[in-house]
Amino acid sequence: MCGIVGYIGKRDVAPLLLEGLQRLEYRGYDSAGIVITGKAAAGKPGALKMVKAKGRVRELEAKVPKRFAGTTGIAHTRWATHGAPSDENAHPHMDAENKVAVVHNGIIDNASELRAKLTADGVVFLSETDTEVLVHLIARAQAETLEEKVREALRHVEGTYGVAVLHADFNDRIVVARNGSPVVLGIGEKEMFVASDVAALVAHTRQVVTLDDGEMATLKADDFRTYTTEGSTTTATPTTVEWEAESYDMGGHDTYMHKEISEQADAVDRVLRGRIDDRFSTVHLGGLNLDAREARGVRRIKILGCGTSYHAGQIGAQLIEELARIPADAEPASEFRYRNPVVDPDTLYVAVSQSGETYDVLAAVQELKRKGARVLGVVNVVGSAIAREADGGTYVHAGPEVCVVSTKCFTNTVVAFALLALHLGRIRDLSVADGKRIIDGLRRLPEQISEILANEDEIKRLAAEYADAKSMMFIGRVRGYPVAREASLKLKEVSYIHAEAYPASELKHGPLALIEPAMPTVAIVPDDDLLEKNRAAMEEIKARSGRILAVAHQVQEKADHTIVVPKNENELDPILMGIPLQLFAYHTALAMGRDIDKPRNLAKSVTVE
Repeated sequence: MCGIVGYIGKRDVAPLLLEGLQRLEYRGYDSAGIVITGKAAAGKPGALKMVKAKGRVRELEAKVPKRFAGTTGIAHTRWATHGAPSDENAHPHMDAENKVAVVHNGIIDNASELRAKLTADGVVFLSETDTEVLVHLIARAQAETLEEKVREALRHVEGTYGVAVLHADFNDRIVVARNGSPVVLGIGEKEMFVASDVAALVAHTRQVVTLDDGEMATLKADDFRTYTTEGSTTTATPTTVEWEAESYDMGGHDTYMHKEISEQADAVDRVLRGRIDDRFSTVHLGGLNLDAREARGVRRIKILGCGTSYHAGQIGAQLIEELARIPADAEPASEFRYRNPVVDPDTLYVAVSQSGETYDVLAAVQELKRKGARVLGVVNVVGSAIAREADGGTYVHAGPEVCVVSTKCFTNTVVAFALLALHLGRIRDLSVADGKRIIDGLRRLPEQISEILANEDEIKRLAAEYADAKSMMFIGRVRGYPVAREASLKLKEVSYIHAEAYPASELKHGPLALIEPAMPTVAIVPDDDLLEKNRAAMEEIKARSGRILAVAHQVQEKADHTIVVPKNENELDPILMGIPLQLFAYHTALAMGRDIDKPRNLAKSVTVE
């Protein structure tokens, strides 16, 4: 969740690290810090120089002295876990002699126990963080090399980490390690980079190595090597990042969220490109590693995700049941991994994650693999941990998503599930005619998304009318319910308006008690076989003087306002009905003056529990 950047080479390091932090600020933005190795004096090692600041990267940049020269350094932007945001709790952390500096993503589970032991040995802690424990463990290690010192310290640590370490006595290297939190090496020409996300690297190199859990690396200016935490050498082959630096720019938009909402027509076209097989009215998903015989043997599908990915999985489960006639359901990965689930050999598990690094999902995948289950991944980031751990899967090709709240990746993930459902359906019992019907619907999506986005001014006007609400209700039935859940989450995340989502059929079982003029309801009303049922739910709300904003395929008389979206095939309608509600959340937040790309208390790529 936090952002790590490191560099070793010949260039002035501070500007490079600050630039990298700005590109990673979506991963954490309550404090930031930078430490560099200064030039060595005659017969003495170079001293470490550090600057830290509570707040955004711009606050750190303002504190960095003009004379802050060095060619090696590490930096960090934080999302608080242990200790409130403050200068003292900001990373990097250093030991008492200012020789060792560490930046760390993740959580050290036994930090309290280790802190108590170190305090009893006379160590004085300057922060409330778990990370400072690791600094002192490294500083006190008796090993002769930095690699061995880090390895010795990590033997005492329980939990997750992505770490980068500098040591004044070993100023020709950076040592990094990974366990449950991403670490990516950037391979340059006589210079090396390290980061928690390729976003910090692509402006300088597209050749990267992604560490596996239990793996470490030593970076020098002209070389790198990888090895396990036990000391065994590993083989690392650089791969080429498909995204370019320009993909992370704002592209003339005021916010990344607006840019990413606006990119959805192109993004959906990208996930469809090259995958449709008109001859057999199906799709090619070569990365599944699941042949037709194995697909026909699947008796159940369980989809695991968190937050927005979980909601995409709910729509995906419905698509799979409707098109492939395989029982399917979605569950939060964080709940699944702790409830001692029955792992059935005939069940296909699908792990969903935008970053491919979401810790709860990754941990569930690892547990499933340990129990012999087959796991597919549906992720956006090529080469991410879940993509590597899974038996197969598909990439959603949404492109980089920088805003903390997910929009285009959600849409592309649902489209990817539609492709998976069509693929499985055509292997089983879905007819050629229905396959062609779904393919035609998929091909219409980009143009229909553009049509919805062209109505932004009207959605903006409606958002202004509802921005005074303290709480909102979102309702939908069957296909519309996951759309309501995701729309409710978007509004909460970006505007901080309290919102709840319910199946429309559940209104009469309790939630109707909340309905009053001050609590508007957003109703998802597709033109399908449940249209009259949804209209009946709106009647119940109007009878209690509730305001209604409908998202529908035709104007709804019982609604105070209707956002009309184009009609597609019934199964694919949820993909389109969520998009105007992304804009609705965006413009509501804008009207309220919220920090849209960096909502409070949240961060992208959740790599802690």
